[in-house]
Amino acid sequence: MPYKDHFITTNRINLHYIEYECSKNKPTLVLLHGLTANAHAFDGLVYRGLANHFRVIAPDLRGRGHSDKPAFHYGLKHHAKDIIGLLDHLGIEKALIGGHSFGGLLSVYLANYYPERVEKVIILDAAAEMNAKVPLMLMPVLKRLDRTFPSFEQYLDYAKAAPQNSNWDEVMTTYYRADVRTLPDGRVRPYANLTKMIKVSIGVANQPWRSLFSEVRQPSLLINGADIYNLGEPILPDFKARESVSLMPDGRYVRVDGNHQTMLYGAGAGQIVNAISGFLNES
Repeated sequence: MPYKDHFITTNRINLHYIEYECSKNKPTLVLLHGLTANAHAFDGLVYRGLANHFRVIAPDLRGRGHSDKPAFHYGLKHHAKDIIGLLDHLGIEKALIGGHSFGGLLSVYLANYYPERVEKVIILDAAAEMNAKVPLMLMPVLKRLDRTFPSFEQYLDYAKAAPQNSNWDEVMTTYYRADVRTLPDGRVRPYANLTKMIKVSIGVANQPWRSLFSEVRQPSLLINGADIYNLGEPILPDFKARESVSLMPDGRYVRVDGNHQTMLYGAGAGQIVNAISGFLNES
């Protein structure tokens, strides 16, 4: 997958971003991913399907040891300022914005507070009325991984035992490998400070999203997984997704196979790319 790594200073922090397609003559598509270990799967998925038609840029919200302040250290307001700083740095007046999970809500935030910079919005599995229990549901799972492991293989075995992780193909494993740093003695440590991640997640869940969704004036696409998340309670039930779209003056809805996580890898992946492609190529 050809791409270039870049580092800029915006709002007094070092921000890492990836540029997947360098043609300046194509429309710019900015991808904003979520907080979990498969966050960058969304970047790669959309790149593989759409890079022939768009200049694809993915700010490193997850951190991965490259950015000074990864996503779980601060909230939506500060992230939005960083994204606008990135657009300013690249000389981009207006961009197509899309995001998965946390990144989807950040897309909505940008559409509200910086409407002149956002042309269209893609929201992947992010609701105007979130399930507020989700951060607390995830806490026991995440805390299991907030430690140092003897090797990557043992870290991976431990991660696979978590009930929400049901897909373990080569791509999934690659994203987990990128999610840890290897210590000099061969042990591995996840980059995330999981306590801070939970704090940010709870803060996001308590945002007044219904009012923010209703104020989105740009053409918007909300994509939702059809299946229940493996923890036993959906992050975004179908009826809430449809309600979210109904709040947006120019919103549309596509339901794909899979859940919050698995739709990025299975049959839902192709459906997601097709839905985004059709939406972005509308006049």
